[in-house]
Amino acid sequence: MLGALGDRGQRKSNFSMIAEGNEDDTNTTNGDDEDDAQPFTPWAVSVARTNTHLHLKAKHQVQRVEIGHALLRSPQHNKGLAFAEKERDAHFLRGLLPPAVLSQELQAKRTLNILREYQVPLHRYIAMMDLQETNEKLFYKLLIDNVEELLPVVYTPVVGEACQKYGSIFRRPQGLYISLKDKGKILEVLKNWPEKNIQVIVVTDGERILGLGDLGCQGMGIPVGKLSLYTALGGVRPSVCLPVTIDVGTKNETLLNDEFYIGLKQKRATEKEYDDLLHEFMTAVKKNYGEKVLIQFEDFANHNAFNLLTKYRTSHLVFNDDIQGTACVVLGGLLSALKLIGGTLADHTFLFLGAGEAGTGIAELISLEISKKGLVVSSRKDSLQHFKQPWAHDHEPVRGLLEAVKAIKPTILIGTSGVGKQFTKEVIEAMSSINE
Repeated sequence: MLGALGDRGQRKSNFSMIAEGNEDDTNTTNGDDEDDAQPFTPWAVSVARTNTHLHLKAKHQVQRVEIGHALLRSPQHNKGLAFAEKERDAHFLRGLLPPAVLSQELQAKRTLNILREYQVPLHRYIAMMDLQETNEKLFYKLLIDNVEELLPVVYTPVVGEACQKYGSIFRRPQGLYISLKDKGKILEVLKNWPEKNIQVIVVTDGERILGLGDLGCQGMGIPVGKLSLYTALGGVRPSVCLPVTIDVGTKNETLLNDEFYIGLKQKRATEKEYDDLLHEFMTAVKKNYGEKVLIQFEDFANHNAFNLLTKYRTSHLVFNDDIQGTACVVLGGLLSALKLIGGTLADHTFLFLGAGEAGTGIAELISLEISKKGLVVSSRKDSLQHFKQPWAHDHEPVRGLLEAVKAIKPTILIGTSGVGKQFTKEVIEAMSSINE
């Protein structure tokens, strides 16, 4: 019994040591056996240190995984199989990639071979967009080295079909979406974009996408595609470009009834509601990115396109490609032609087929060059949109392009209509008979 009590007492003594040690962090020894004497670490401190060690080790491991994994999923930094051996070690990519190291040139060659196997142009578009969202450097190398072949894929004409089917082919978001739901919060929405040094914004409201009409929110393919050209053809860094779609609804009944439509399912907002949202956007852009950011209006309906350009041209750095960009190209072509045939622009009579944004924009730029007006019949002036009225002239109404050519006898014929096959053999022969 004494032995048992002794054992119990010893166990109690040991237990007391632990309890006392828990209250005092000083080194404690048993005292009964010098061989067992050693610094004593209280259990709470021991567990805490162990947990800290495990936490740091786990954190380091997580960081390793996050660095390598995130790098491969960052389109701005991913190089695919082009990461060299030293890069794979430095960025914890070892094992996350196949062992082969392929140059960017070889990867571009392989990707181009894959693209050429697609028989459907839309499939090529989808593949290119996937590449842009996974390996940006490879995307632009491929586009720059094969502009003639791939520009029609990432922009017109294939982008038109892509916008029509955007909801059905949607995989991952591109660009920034601003809708009527964001009214009063647009500045905060802009701050959600990861890049802060934005210098170029291409924005659309989707109401007049190419010649396809109102595609609403699905018009995002246009600013995304246009900014791809800014980089591939103009050398603008992708990180300073921001594609924006402003969703104010749509008039397209097909989209409103489409279960896969990605935008607001409501009728398009107009007048004050529309103007207020656009004004908030313009104000927020200037506040967030400064007054030097370029805002390009793209594929707005005629009335809004001219109104926005007029309203903000003195307070913001704005540009409309349909009105001004096309006009610059046409005027440049005309001036180049004059070097061959001689004379000046003022010597010529201009006939425009189509009086939309492009046609009136060209006429305005030419008039600025020669101080001469365009050729819209003034008898229709009361029914014309305001941006067409300056080009109305006194002339009997005519039907058809051929009749207009015979009556007006133009020396320069410019086509900006969305209706194709208007420059027929008869029209060309009539122009030839008038001009030497």
